[in-house]
Amino acid sequence: MTRIPLDNSVETTNGSAWAAILAAAISCVAFGALVDLAEASGRVSHMLSFYNPAGDLSGKSCVAIVIWLFVWGWLHVRWRNRNITSGKLGVVAIVLILLSLLATFPPFFNLFAAA
Repeated sequence: MTRIPLDNSVETTNGSAWAAILAAAISCVAFGALVDLAEASGRVSHMLSFYNPAGDLSGKSCVAIVIWLFVWGWLHVRWRNRNITSGKLGVVAIVLILLSLLATFPPFFNLFAAA
């Protein structure tokens, strides 16, 4: 929402954008965690097989998308009219994305592979 103050300068808020960025980072971590869980447990892998030709990838991606939509909607409602500083939140988003990359790296998730 853009507010126009009396002095004709435009004040914008960035809460909606940060809600989208943080929701994407949280969703990436959820996807990484689901990859690790599916590797660790055959039962979880079977539960995440929503579409048999795609295997458990179909469930991992669908669950991650649902988490992203929920978190994005919730944060957007809370932050849409706020101006958020990017310092700590940017670091948190980058750390979450790096953790998700680690979680989906084959040598890492193979540590959890079910026998």
